[in-house]
Amino acid sequence: MSESVLETHYEDLELVHRGKVRDMYAIPGHDDKLLMVATDRISAFDVVIDAIPGKGKVLTQLSLFWFDLLGDVVPNHLITADVNEYPESCKPYSAELDGRSMLVHKTEPLSVECIVRGYISGSFWKAYLKDTTVCGFEFPSGLQESDKLPEVIFTPSTKADIGDHDENISVKTMEDLLGKEQTQKIADISVELYSRAADYARSKGIIIADTKFELGMLNGELILIDEVLTPDSSRFWPLDQYTPGKGQPSFDKQVLRDYLATLDWDKNPPAPKVPQDIIDKTKARYEEALVKITKG
Repeated sequence: MSESVLETHYEDLELVHRGKVRDMYAIPGHDDKLLMVATDRISAFDVVIDAIPGKGKVLTQLSLFWFDLLGDVVPNHLITADVNEYPESCKPYSAELDGRSMLVHKTEPLSVECIVRGYISGSFWKAYLKDTTVCGFEFPSGLQESDKLPEVIFTPSTKADIGDHDENISVKTMEDLLGKEQTQKIADISVELYSRAADYARSKGIIIADTKFELGMLNGELILIDEVLTPDSSRFWPLDQYTPGKGQPSFDKQVLRDYLATLDWDKNPPAPKVPQDIIDKTKARYEEALVKITKG
């Protein structure tokens, strides 16, 4: 098995979904379960760019950590990440799956992604520069890039297919899709998850500027699914280097984003070739985030 896993192929299992990073497999005889495998693929600007060796294992270990820490906020889809407890049809692939996979409950994912922001950065900052009303929220003038927002906010987005771009939507639009009561419940859960995680991460020297959760339905109840609070779904900033008024150094894929921003690339497939030093630096940042959060 090579150190980098760009794609996964398991002959006895049916690939039912290939995302930007994760592959989902159906398991024969277990219609209520799925095998979720985190590859080493990395995406930026909603485009799969390359592979970062070992990245899938970092994502999985971080998600497992957060599932355990935040389990009292909302149930999650994890059954087990111990390959020895997987169904027999998975056993031939135990070596490949160990550390980068989870056996999870099969759910009905929501049609929106749940984004929570505590700081103004990225596309939200760019939108604010054009209009102080962003995603239906009115913000004071004079905010600087990377400023802490007056309050934690919930800003949902659409889900895009690979190669397409997610689009921010207002809470009102989400209410039209899912209903007002359900939208409020989802927003409350998302903000609580973020706030609890942000407080914990701050104690480890990391600011979680924003993050993206995915929720689904299982037996009529909301449940947390997919990855949780990883460098792929969040912006992690070093607390001791935090300086509002500019972009921040980070423990996530910002190294890759910054490199791509220097290229004459329209942010659509095909992706440009990434130099080895950018891959190495990105790998190091992912690994540092894992250590700081889980062992720091």
